Amino acid sequence: MKENFFQSFKKKSLKGRFLFVIGMSFFLLYLVLGLLIIFWKELPLAMSGNFRLLFGVVLIVYALLRFVRYFNSNTND
Repeated sequence: MKENFFQSFKKKSLKGRFLFVIGMSFFLLYLVLGLLIIFWKELPLAMSGNFRLLFGVVLIVYALLRFVRYFNSNTND
């Protein structure tokens, strides 16, 4: 599977590789932001604990949905 991924990555154009890097960057950004909101207690956000947890979970779920949607769209190409 790993070799198949690298072969398909090498076959992509420069634009396809750039979009892959951007997509993975935003996935990681949303994931880290969600984790920061949940676990960093001194983060300067005026939110109660329940809303912080909910907002962090929503960001993590959104990041996972972006990740799954990106790889499902790549398997069709």
